[in-house]
Amino acid sequence: MSAKPLVLVTSGAGNTGRPVTEELLRRGFPVRAMVRRTDTRSAHLAGLGAEVVVGNLFDVRDLRRAMDGVKRAYFVAPHGANGLHASMGFAVAAEDAKLESVTTLTQWLLHPGHPSLATRELWLADRAMPWMPSVDVVQITPGWFAWTYFLVLDVIAQLGILPMPLGEGRNAPPSNEDMGAVVAATLADPAPHVGKTYRPTGPRLLTPEEIAATFAKVLGRSVEYAPSSIDMFVKAATIAGYPAYDISQVQLYLTDYQQDAFAVGAPTDVVKALTDRDPEDFETICRRYVAERPEAVPSFGKKMAALSRLVRAALMRTPDMEAFARAQNHPPIQKPAFAQDAPEWRRTHLQTEAAIQGLDGLILRS
Repeated sequence: MSAKPLVLVTSGAGNTGRPVTEELLRRGFPVRAMVRRTDTRSAHLAGLGAEVVVGNLFDVRDLRRAMDGVKRAYFVAPHGANGLHASMGFAVAAEDAKLESVTTLTQWLLHPGHPSLATRELWLADRAMPWMPSVDVVQITPGWFAWTYFLVLDVIAQLGILPMPLGEGRNAPPSNEDMGAVVAATLADPAPHVGKTYRPTGPRLLTPEEIAATFAKVLGRSVEYAPSSIDMFVKAATIAGYPAYDISQVQLYLTDYQQDAFAVGAPTDVVKALTDRDPEDFETICRRYVAERPEAVPSFGKKMAALSRLVRAALMRTPDMEAFARAQNHPPIQKPAFAQDAPEWRRTHLQTEAAIQGLDGLILRS
């Protein structure tokens, strides 16, 4: 029997890269995990048997070195400005290396007129990747991940509120681990998946109130959904130290959430179909993630810190994200439209009732 091919996992220590690496190693594949820096996360991967390499996703030379001897790869465009540059650099390096196949992580909201520059760049990369003449492509288009609710875990656990501007939007959040298992399946045996696009989700749609109730059950305390404004999100994220570019993009996705874009076509059977196991429900995800996070443990000091952050956010002036975009020379477009308002997005993403019944309905393009 021939040896299993070497697989490159970019963003190897990230939210999806880590579980992809772990699952491939479990399946007996040699894995080269590309990371931005060495730290405890990369040490964990090395301890599992991965070959860890440090590299810059914006540098084609680093990508070429990382692909030496590689046959298959998983690509995650880096968060932040110039994601399209990284995507095209990866495509050039993958074609130069004549890889067999790559699996890419894109986004459920993709269409060419979205207000988010990051989404428009991902849409362009999504279209350009299959142009590689020698490399087969599989694309994964997840919606809103389960881990994003844990960005405010300190406030949830210490103050008993879920302060996010979700409106009454619904979501079927997938776990990082299920995402990793789906991606690993497409890399372990690419042939059945080439040219297809998959959207993994959790097992059922949840309202914000149901998400808050799950946190309450897991934490053993009352938790109420406290819908906030998008301006409050921008202020709180700024105080928390998140990069302005990331805030400028995510605050736009919250409007999509409020408009129920993540409920369209969800839930899917992708996790079950590709991994032969049921997707994790939010309670299972919540129990694992809470157990890993020290901010979930109640204390007076943590409660005061969480309360102080909310008060500071309420009192500060909202950063002008439109002015930030202009200052950064983000290319403007005429008549931008959120996903649900865009005819092209609705045409390509709405599923018929018959299609939803089986895997054929989960393949958005083939």
